[in-house]
Amino acid sequence: MAKTEIHKKAGYHHGDLRGELIAAARQLIEEHGPDGFSMSDACRLAGVSTAAPYRHFSSKQDLLSEIAKDGLSRLGIDMEARASKQARGTVQSIAAMGRAYVAFARREPHTFRLMFSTMSHHDRIDELKQVGRGSYGVLLREVADYLGEPDINETVLRTSFPLWTQVHGLSFLAIDGKLDVTEFPVDIEDSILIATERLLPPVP
Repeated sequence: MAKTEIHKKAGYHHGDLRGELIAAARQLIEEHGPDGFSMSDACRLAGVSTAAPYRHFSSKQDLLSEIAKDGLSRLGIDMEARASKQARGTVQSIAAMGRAYVAFARREPHTFRLMFSTMSHHDRIDELKQVGRGSYGVLLREVADYLGEPDINETVLRTSFPLWTQVHGLSFLAIDGKLDVTEFPVDIEDSILIATERLLPPVP
């Protein structure tokens, strides 16, 4: 890999070694991709010894799976935070979640890919599914509120799935650079609102 200039962090205290290593690896992932750095690189960026990661991660692949889980969790937090600025259970709050979803992908494209790369986490896929279900639950609860449903039922699931696929596909179009070569202007935020309005059924 083309080596990133890595400097030891001044004044670093090992109070959150696990968190520091995840943060360092996330930075390297965004610069070089998941395959473009080593555990040693992450250690140097975090300012710890090369033996330090193995107190928390059995391997680099284990670290990558933890980063994917962390990303899925942060995505749910972002969606909830964006929705909370709107009237809850509305088209606007659901569209806000979609905007947060695409914004996350554009801000951390390599981490986003890692989060949904099932082959990269084949031995820990159940763990990632559990975290992913938690993040997806943020959307499900908002849609249930919009529909006036007290629980997550089949109607909520059937309504939510097209909303997710729309922003998930849009996210990959954005990070793959496909939107940059279109022959018409693309307003992502406006497109998400329009799609949300069309995909949600009318309610009384």
